[in-house]
Amino acid sequence: MEAKLRWTLLTAIAPIAWGSTYFVTQHTLPADAPVWGAAFRAAPAGVLLLLLARRLPRGAWWGRALLLGTTNVGLFFWLVYVAAQRLPSSVASVVMAGAPLVMLAMAWAIDGDRPRLQGVVASVVGLGGVVLVVGGAVATPDGWGLAASGAALLSSSVGFVLARRWNRIDPVPVVASTAWQLVAGGAGLLVAAPLVEGAPPAVDATAVAGYAYLSLITTALAFVCWFNGLSRLGVVEVGVIGLLNPVTGVLLGTFLGGEHLGLVQALGIMVVLGAVVVANRPPRRAASPVVERPVRPAPRPVAADPVDRRSEADLVCAVPATGSPRTRASS
Repeated sequence: MEAKLRWTLLTAIAPIAWGSTYFVTQHTLPADAPVWGAAFRAAPAGVLLLLLARRLPRGAWWGRALLLGTTNVGLFFWLVYVAAQRLPSSVASVVMAGAPLVMLAMAWAIDGDRPRLQGVVASVVGLGGVVLVVGGAVATPDGWGLAASGAALLSSSVGFVLARRWNRIDPVPVVASTAWQLVAGGAGLLVAAPLVEGAPPAVDATAVAGYAYLSLITTALAFVCWFNGLSRLGVVEVGVIGLLNPVTGVLLGTFLGGEHLGLVQALGIMVVLGAVVVANRPPRRAASPVVERPVRPAPRPVAADPVDRRSEADLVCAVPATGSPRTRASS
């Protein structure tokens, strides 16, 4: 129980950090360079973790790292950047809260991992909380922003399930596998950025600080925590923990961005937190029936041999004489 709680809290660092991505992107980074922004986020984090891991992929992990780098990093970061620039923090973050149900479906389809009823209920309850939060938003969501956020959700869900499956088949250290994905995704973004957007955008000190925060905190640290959780907790449990992403986004948008937080949104946040607790509560174990066993009688004590109290002389006389029968008769 204590070990699971520790891994749950460690995993929670990731969605809390990701919930701040939307606010930081909106308020510190240039809006017209999403591919460069994704590259500046992924590449430095990947290089840092690779220096810490000091390990390169082997065998099938070269191809796996390339695919996971595309789904979990390259495509995902770019789509999240677009969503963050087109949607309010509250709306952009809560769209990603569909992750529990999407990851549940992907884990069942890809890995044959049948979900427990407790996880399904928690996912549905969490989705209800998301609906409440979205329903309380006053701004009309941008269609392209919603599409980008939904595509990011699908891409990351597939990548996360594949990463969990492959690490079970061929285990490698989490820091190393995370570094490979970030390096692969960052390299792809650095190649695509000049082709799509031209020269890198001009940045000031605020943008540099924003990129540093996104790269070190919401990428290097958050992804290591997240993949550690995936390797030790269930897919649904980790997915529901991801609901802390919209809670963080809503709270930051309210307290720092001046966005509106109504009663309905507050209720939705409470529902989401309840879903996180339900999903990560240990399942109840049925009490094992008490089997009455027949009582065996205690073994009877073996009586000790009585002490022979005859004198030594009597014992000597009791010894049969040796010799032939004729000798005994003559005596």
